[in-house]
Amino acid sequence: MPRKEQGWVTFQTSEEERKILEEFCQQSQRTKTEILRELVRNLPKHSSTETSLPTKRETAQTENFELEVAKKKPLKVSSRNVLKGVVKKIVNGAVNTEVTLEIVHRVELTSMITRVSAEELGLFEGDEAYAVIKSNDIVIAKE
Repeated sequence: MPRKEQGWVTFQTSEEERKILEEFCQQSQRTKTEILRELVRNLPKHSSTETSLPTKRETAQTENFELEVAKKKPLKVSSRNVLKGVVKKIVNGAVNTEVTLEIVHRVELTSMITRVSAEELGLFEGDEAYAVIKSNDIVIAKE
């Protein structure tokens, strides 16, 4: 089956663009595919038949992406257990917010964070996010 039908995209870049991408990938410890997918997902969605103002989410995504590109420095954490996932569910409470990430198909992690933190992160279902796990021990029990 041709790559095009499998969803492959191939394009040419200048040597300078390639170096920028490779350096960013190395600094953020992510693959070129992950970076390019994130870029595409953060693009505003436009229909050829309709012209409309960007949604609040699209504006926030564009601003966040522009800020990330401007910084070009990934967040560094001491935790070694950093799992990339997709936000599957957000349940807002009065004080806390329950956020569920799907790490791989049918493997989910749920975390309780403050509602303020959830708002500052600008989380939406379908967004990519990271579960950062810092623990001295994990206890397993059985009756």
